[in-house]
Amino acid sequence: MKKFKVAFALLSLILSSCSSDGEDEAILDAIRLDSFLEGREVVLDNVIACAASNRNPELVSVFLYPRPGVSNIRYFETSTAEVDKNDFAQYTSKELPLFDVFNGHLLRYEIEPEEEKWVIVSFEEEGDVHVSNPIRLKQLSKPTEYLSENVMTDLSMGTMPQFTWEDGRFTDSRIYFHVVTNAFNDFLSGTYTFERRFQYYKLDNVVLNITEETPPILTPGTPYGFTLLAVSEDNWVNLFSEIPFELE
Repeated sequence: MKKFKVAFALLSLILSSCSSDGEDEAILDAIRLDSFLEGREVVLDNVIACAASNRNPELVSVFLYPRPGVSNIRYFETSTAEVDKNDFAQYTSKELPLFDVFNGHLLRYEIEPEEEKWVIVSFEEEGDVHVSNPIRLKQLSKPTEYLSENVMTDLSMGTMPQFTWEDGRFTDSRIYFHVVTNAFNDFLSGTYTFERRFQYYKLDNVVLNITEETPPILTPGTPYGFTLLAVSEDNWVNLFSEIPFELE
């Protein structure tokens, strides 16, 4: 997996319209990404983000990891998927609420797209604008599978359980994101591997680690959770799995 760098910026082009009868002016949030980035220090491909269709097939979640201290998180999308994903003039912003995931360690947008398209998210960090890789929404052609039976847990390794898994119906996943949580859904560790294997907390095959501190040692008899996202090269989640586990 290529290492994520960071990119995102601020410059606004706000379009406004007036009602024909002279009533309140409507401010449109159609800021084009290329205009937004103009004149800014931009870091490309360094916002960790992906998207998945929800269990409700009409909804799509766009997930991102907001590194500590970032600000001005923004969402941009194209009108269709039939455009050049790298042409920032094709992306316009939408003002959307952000929701916590894992009690705020990750964030997500929830959208209801009528067709497939490309999405980019950005934020500001230390004066630079960091931009994600383009995310290809595939809610119609490849809706995310929600499975739990494809994940196997080996609890014979003491406080370092090992998780292995199989792909689902879609086999073009290129990287796997796995999160271990406690009983309160607090984030304990977040790691990426190319392999379909992860051992807590062993980093021999980890290619990206978003765990901010050394995670706690797991305690026998305490409930935990393991969440897996199988992600394609264009940042679409093919498979979403959640299982509980408890050390013996």
